[in-house]
Amino acid sequence: MAAILMVDDERPILELVKNGLQKDGHFITAYTSAAQVPLDKLNRYDLIILDIMMPDMDGFSYCNKIRSLVDCPILFLTAKTMENDITFGLGLGADDYLTKPFRIAELRARVNAHLRREHRERHAALTFERIKIDLSAKELRVDDTPIPLTKSEYLICEYLARNKGQVFSKEQIYEAVLGLEGDSDNSTISTHIKNIRAKLSKLDIQPIATVWGIGYKWE
Repeated sequence: MAAILMVDDERPILELVKNGLQKDGHFITAYTSAAQVPLDKLNRYDLIILDIMMPDMDGFSYCNKIRSLVDCPILFLTAKTMENDITFGLGLGADDYLTKPFRIAELRARVNAHLRREHRERHAALTFERIKIDLSAKELRVDDTPIPLTKSEYLICEYLARNKGQVFSKEQIYEAVLGLEGDSDNSTISTHIKNIRAKLSKLDIQPIATVWGIGYKWE
């Protein structure tokens, strides 16, 4: 059982999601506006679901506001399907997104996968010349400089680094990192890797290689 916060200005969607997630034993707190959510209560939640297009404060702005305050997964529900919108949202620190209209069964699966991921234990460190991945602190460093990766970006790096030299498809990475089978939305992985590369390129290092037509590997 997990405590989940959901913010969406459409009450029918709030009720749909609330009823669906309660079947898995989760406790749902729902708001129709981000301004209604008490900031001092955010740490009680194990996962946050945000609509993007809301009148008072959009989901992007709210995610940017609270990401430094919470360490839990953030999942966007969005009618936006443009790659730039998705890239922007994930770059703010969101872990995943689901486009509207969505199937409640898929949302339940993604929520439970993210919650399972949060309970994985990590130990020791992985070292690759200039790169060190601290498995306990969930941190990637280059030349001892911490790289500000989101949770999903870090976990993709960890997964590929643990399996150095092995090629994985987007679907395999999606399933391994999020804990469920990916379909049309495994493009999330491409976006995360694009963001990872942008951050690492500032230090002139690119450990993730593209194997065209197959997927990605850690070199």
